[in-house]
Amino acid sequence: MPNDGAQEKPKNWKKKSPNEIKKMAPQEKARYMAYEEPQKDIQDRLDATQKRVKEVKIRHKMLKGHKNLPEEEERLKHSNLIGQLKAAEARNRIRVMRLQYQAMRAHEIKHLIACQPTSLKALRFEALVPPFIDNSNPGDQLDKLERSRVEAILEDEMGITVNRKLD
Repeated sequence: MPNDGAQEKPKNWKKKSPNEIKKMAPQEKARYMAYEEPQKDIQDRLDATQKRVKEVKIRHKMLKGHKNLPEEEERLKHSNLIGQLKAAEARNRIRVMRLQYQAMRAHEIKHLIACQPTSLKALRFEALVPPFIDNSNPGDQLDKLERSRVEAILEDEMGITVNRKLD
């Protein structure tokens, strides 16, 4: 197809002879001719007219641009400032959304940890899925006292250290 995906121009399905066209009523003739290709000389004149109109527009823009250099420069500065402000607002919205997501995630994980049936399962779950993601320190988050308490709970096979039941 020559248009590469563009819609085809509407056309008349039935071709009529010049005699049939002359016999038509004016409105019917106008409707029929609206979908016919213009003659070669008319199409050439239309193309020349479009070309002249484009040249006049370009010339008008060039003349207008030279007269208002300070105004144009001020307008560019203003639009640049507005763009920077919009970008800063977008960054702030993204930051707020990220913080809200992290807070909701931490709340859900804490709830899941609290709902574990035993302390041992709660500790294991917390060790595997920490509520907060700490990108600056990916290592151990427990101090010495907490570490000894966790080890005591993990070594207790009978569940004597912490007995926990949820109903």
